[in-house]
Parts: sequence; structure tokens; C-alpha cells
Amino acid sequence: MGLTFSETPSLLWTSESVTEGHPDKLCDQVSDAILDAILAKDPMGRVACETGVTTGLVVVMGEVTTDCYVDIPQVVRETIRNIGYTNANYGIDFNTCGVVVSIKEQSQDIKQAVDTSLEVRVGHREDDWEKLGAGDQGMMVGFACSETAELMPLPISLAHALCKRLSLVRKEGIIPYLRPDGKSQVTIEYAYGVPKRIHTVVVSAQHSREASLERIQRDVMEHVVKPVLPSRLLDEETKYYINPSGIFVNGGPNADTGLTGRKILVDTYGSSARHGGGAFSGKDPTKVDRSGAYAARYVAKNIVAAGLADRAEVQISYAIGMAEPISVSVETYQTARVSDEVIQGLVKKHFDLRPGAIIHNMNLRRPIYRQVASYGHFGREELDVPWERTDKAEALRREAGLPTVR
Repeated sequence: MGLTFSETPSLLWTSESVTEGHPDKLCDQVSDAILDAILAKDPMGRVACETGVTTGLVVVMGEVTTDCYVDIPQVVRETIRNIGYTNANYGIDFNTCGVVVSIKEQSQDIKQAVDTSLEVRVGHREDDWEKLGAGDQGMMVGFACSETAELMPLPISLAHALCKRLSLVRKEGIIPYLRPDGKSQVTIEYAYGVPKRIHTVVVSAQHSREASLERIQRDVMEHVVKPVLPSRLLDEETKYYINPSGIFVNGGPNADTGLTGRKILVDTYGSSARHGGGAFSGKDPTKVDRSGAYAARYVAKNIVAAGLADRAEVQISYAIGMAEPISVSVETYQTARVSDEVIQGLVKKHFDLRPGAIIHNMNLRRPIYRQVASYGHFGREELDVPWERTDKAEALRREAGLPTVR
């Protein structure tokens, strides 16, 4: 067997993020803006909304079941405007782009499986959370670690911070020639599982044709990189690559088609944890691709916040139409302070992972999703989303017999 993460003397780990103007992220935000618009009027609405975008064209497709009316083209245009695509030269223009909508109702086969779970259909004891079956099969993964205050892996945390800053300096006119598209990438050198230094930083920013590469590199370093990266992790060997392509004028949907759900590692943990494969955006919470992944993060974060382990990866699997998960497992990468059996028992006792219970306990039938469709669904403590709360940590710590943190 090879060395574990915490036993490895030197390891490089990389994560990337993209700005809200990246064509794939544009699509995620459109899909979630449509979901939010429906949930605002009909909390019981069923939504599975996909978006595609290319030069001058947005295509919205999927399955929606609701009694309310939403002006989908208007939601699309407003979302694109808020991102900053207000000029066709940027890759798409909110005011003149074409919007094609192809929406049908949810399959009746899926609807009946979700409305009445297998447990209820075969006569098991029924309670409020037993009625709702999972909207699909699959496995969802949640992760947390003690590397950052928000209990996220450091590479993805810094990559998100760079992209958020890149959008901020564009919108506030600090770097006036920037355009909405952009990316970042951060490589961290670890020593025995602890971040040691920032090894490499990559930032690619869409810009106007008039801006020289020298000016872009100088401005991005001064106004984006330096304000974000912790100086204690930088040294003379840290490498910086700002617009390594040399020119990035043609960006957004004009340079690259976008699709909902094509940035799943940007949405989650930047490859520091495994991924079940299901995307989030455009899906109402009966889809466990979304609600199950949020619940898995909630479990993992409370385990780490309680001090039961320094790293925790939680996998939950479901079968379509069933309320109870097929399996729940926790991997702590040999960082646990109590036995795996104790952790498993505490998870089973304190976390109800049936879809109906997740939706109820986290109050997920409300319009909170557009805000997490860019810069990650996890670690967003500034948004007070329910899956980031650590309200069960103290009970877990106490029952595990660990000393109380003061």
C-alpha cells in the first residue's frame, strides 16, 4: 500500500475555478435563476432545467411541472445582464441574443415514484418524511477538511477567491478593460497533509483588444492576486502565469459553447474529494443529485467541526423512488480521533438522510440557488446556506467523548 495523504512528505494538488462569465457557468446561473423564479411562486414545483449557449443564442430545455407562470426568456436575459454581457463584442448581448425554450412536463413515471416512495407503496410505517422518494438513483459525495476556516480544501478555496476578485475588479471598474470570462488555477504543495506553500498560480482574464499583455499582467497581479493570496504561503519560488495564452479577447459564448453541469468539480471540492457525477444546477431539491450532495456536505462539515476527524468524505447512495438511502459511508483518511464505528453511529443517530427530511430540515423549497451557481456551492458561509451550518457539531463532540471547545 502507498502512503496516505497525511503520511506523504511532499504532494502537489491543483484546483481550478471560473468566473461567472464563463460560458458553462453562465448556463448554470440561467438554469438556477429559472429554478428560483419557479420556486418563488410554487415551492412544490418540479424542475429539471438545462441550458446551452453559443454565439448570440441561448437554448433552455428540460422538464418542468408547475401551476405558475414564469417568463423564462426574461429570466434568461436578466441573468445574462447581471453577469455583465451587455455588449455583443463580449461574446453575447443580453438584449439581442436569441432565446429558445423547449420545456415539457416531468415524466409521470418519475413523478409517481417521487410522490409515493417504495416504502409507502409496500406498506411500511409512514411518516411525513417517508412519503417522498428519491428523484433518481446515484451516489452523492460530501467533503470537509480543517485546511481553511470554512472547512474546504485550500486549492479550491483560493481559486474561487481569485475568480470572485477578478469579477469584482471588472464590475467596479478597478480594471476597466476586463470582460466577463475568466479562469483561475491554484497548485498547493502539501507536507504530511498540511498546506506548506503556494506552488503555482494561473489567472486567465478576458480583456478588450486595446489592453497590452504587460498591462494585464501588472494590473491582475496588483489588484487580483496580491489582495487574495496569503503572503505566508508565498515565496520566491512561487510561479505566476497571468494570461499565458498571450491574448484573450475572444471569450464567453462566442469562443466556447456552454452547458449546464459541465463544471462539477468547480461546484464542489476541486478534485480533493471524489464526485458522484451528478450536476446541481437547474434541479429542484427532490433530485438527490442536489439535495443529497448538500446533505453529505452538511454531515462531513459537522464531523470535522466537531473535531472527530481532520478530513471527512461522506458518500450517500439512493435508488429512485425510495426514501431510505441504500448506503451511507464515511472515510476519514486516518485522521479520526474516534473509531469509525462511533462516527457511523453518530451519523445514523443525528442525520436523517431521507429526501423528504433533507428538504424539510434545510428548508430547500425556496429560491436560494442562483447565488451558489458560481464560485462553488460549498464553503459559502457568507450566504448562510443551511448545508454550511455546524449546528450539530457540539452534540457530536459531546457524544463522542471529546473535550468541549471553549
